[in-house]
Amino acid sequence: MPKDILEKPSHRSQTQISDKLMQHIQNKSLTVGVVGLGYVGMPLLLTMGRQNIKTIGFDVSDQKVADFNAAKPFLKDLDVDALKMLHENGLTSASSDPNMLEYADIIVMCVPTPLTRNLDPNMTYIKDAAETIARYLRPGQMIILESTTFPGTTEELLKPILESSGLQSDKDFFIAYSPEREDPGNKTFQTSTTPKIIGADSAIALKLATAFYDLFIAQTVPVTSTKIAESAKLMENIFRAVNIGLVNELKTVFAVMGIDIWDVIEAAKTKPFGFMPFYPGPGIGGHCIPIDPLYLTWKSNEHKVETRFIRLATEINQSMPRYVVSGLAEALNDRFAKSINGSNILIIGLAYKKNIDDARESPSEEVIKLLTQRKANLSYYDPYVRAEHLQDYQHLKKCDMSQEALQHHDAAIIMTDHDQIDWKHLAQHVPLIVDTRNATKHIYKEFDNIVKL
Repeated sequence: MPKDILEKPSHRSQTQISDKLMQHIQNKSLTVGVVGLGYVGMPLLLTMGRQNIKTIGFDVSDQKVADFNAAKPFLKDLDVDALKMLHENGLTSASSDPNMLEYADIIVMCVPTPLTRNLDPNMTYIKDAAETIARYLRPGQMIILESTTFPGTTEELLKPILESSGLQSDKDFFIAYSPEREDPGNKTFQTSTTPKIIGADSAIALKLATAFYDLFIAQTVPVTSTKIAESAKLMENIFRAVNIGLVNELKTVFAVMGIDIWDVIEAAKTKPFGFMPFYPGPGIGGHCIPIDPLYLTWKSNEHKVETRFIRLATEINQSMPRYVVSGLAEALNDRFAKSINGSNILIIGLAYKKNIDDARESPSEEVIKLLTQRKANLSYYDPYVRAEHLQDYQHLKKCDMSQEALQHHDAAIIMTDHDQIDWKHLAQHVPLIVDTRNATKHIYKEFDNIVKL
């Protein structure tokens, strides 16, 4: 690292500092620190590496750091070959040592933003990361937050913590916010091809951040403030949550009328304008849709504004696991005069959506909890997720999907429609199939033991 970058000379002007950072960006002579080597941080780091940008990965997990440096596949979709190539070319390494932060020209924060038990934003990860960065902050650096959060986080939380270092934003260092838009399992859009929204706390910071992302993102979308960028991310996922809530409610209404919601959606989506299909399910999951709407609800309370649409959609989506369990109970009783108590139930899928290994906020967890309370004998099958990924449900037995194993079950609930599962094989060997994802759409008419919920 050049000596002039590590110095902290007070006589350097804002223009000199920004020009120096811009020079590093334009020449690709910069080093980028990525804080958080998870589902957001890793794709970002690999995307930069493919453009020959040097990176340092940071994570508090020593095991994750060790796996990263050994190029082990600690995430399902991790491109191990790409990571090995970056190692071989000296373009990346990982560390849990915060001293290394000083060597990064730009630090991108990709840390979790979950909810507390009271469904309030949990800012612990952002605060801890920001406080660590502040201890090693030097003039000329740029700090970019990518974690999804409530409007005002960058300005009201991140900035004051960083300025506690004694350095001033937009004078000694620069701040920006660019929300992640990762979609695990999406084969059409990757990090580099998904448009990137960028907000900053000054015109200079926005120019620097945009130039940085232009190095490896096909389309950047600068906006006028960090609050606009923060709000745009929430709007994207609130839009999805509300529409999923609507279609989940319609599912329950149409079911009473004997109407298949999936057939209704297929018919409605033939309209080439004014309609966008959303699909029902056993609930909502993942790191965004169940959480992001509540961030805005929490923030709106400060201004004494109600978010009625958001609250209603949340209530509907959170009620779906109970709807699934009730439907299972009814089907068992109607067909076999059996109750859930003592029945052998197979959970198909622990991931929150198909073809990924991410079980965060998965509706399967709530269904498992409800079935456990009703004393069902549970087992599971998921080709990607292990039971220990679901907190408190390590007791689940894994089913191997053989004919012999399947025949020991009274019913199976399809919670995740992974492509590699043979649904016909499942239907042939389990007496009752409860399908919450329309996974059996191609075989549904062949079997009388499939119930769609």
